[in-house]
Amino acid sequence: MAVAKTLYQERSANRFRTWLMMLGFFVVVVLIGFAVSYYYDSTLILYVAIIFAVGMNFYSYWYSDRQVLSMTNARPATRVEFFDLYTVTENLAITAGIPMPKLYVIDDPSPNAFSTGRDEKHAVVCATTGLLAMMNRAELEGVISHELSHIRNHDILLMTVAVVLAGFVAIIADLFLRVSFFGGMRGRDNRGGGNVILLVISLVGIILAPLAATLIELAISRRREYLADASGALLTRYPEGLASALQKIGNSQPMLRPTHATAHLFIGDPFGSHSKDLIDRLFSTHPPIPLRIKALIGADPAQPQSPTP
Repeated sequence: MAVAKTLYQERSANRFRTWLMMLGFFVVVVLIGFAVSYYYDSTLILYVAIIFAVGMNFYSYWYSDRQVLSMTNARPATRVEFFDLYTVTENLAITAGIPMPKLYVIDDPSPNAFSTGRDEKHAVVCATTGLLAMMNRAELEGVISHELSHIRNHDILLMTVAVVLAGFVAIIADLFLRVSFFGGMRGRDNRGGGNVILLVISLVGIILAPLAATLIELAISRRREYLADASGALLTRYPEGLASALQKIGNSQPMLRPTHATAHLFIGDPFGSHSKDLIDRLFSTHPPIPLRIKALIGADPAQPQSPTP
């Protein structure tokens, strides 16, 4: 009962966080547009910024899932080629009481998976070919149940929108810096005050660029992965399957073309759980695999486990 209450509260909070993120994006873009329009004494720039902010919020809500699939080079999964993926997802979707999501695959030998979309009726589950080749049925059920739990918990819209909005904030900041440095001397005031304003705005732009990359980290907490693990285990009634799958994912090599923009979507860190790169560790959105396994089965993953059926 307590777990169900927590999941219900988290689902409601995710809706609020998504709208809050979109509102925050709108405010940031409009503020930048206002500052630039003031410096260049042109209200047209402000109007363009407002239209752009509204347009990007609209795009991120309706089309961010397509953007993510394009960024990850995913392709549709046919029932004939990936029969086990289809049957497992169909059975678990019926059990979860949600529509069958669209299925995609990524041609990558590293085992991993993610879900995306704006709601339960417009959801996508994507798995790598490495995952489908490496997992037995119980492990595959564990992974798919985790991804379906993200859909049921209304994580997917928040997680997907973060990819698009964070990227465009970085683009806006970079564009403004370029305009400032190459056209800054044509502002409304070339005297000291104007230069101070230009300096302040430029500094804000410089700060926004790296913050755009960390926006995902602020929006997507590690707690969400624990919740998806827990609700996924409730769905299959066999947490050992997901635990075994996580063990294999944690011991695998990084994906061939991982990106920080989409890393938080995957069930496992696409840069590898044992990455020695400081940036990869700093921007990791995933809890350590051993802690996730311990939360699922209450055992030390370093100790030998009984074979998964």
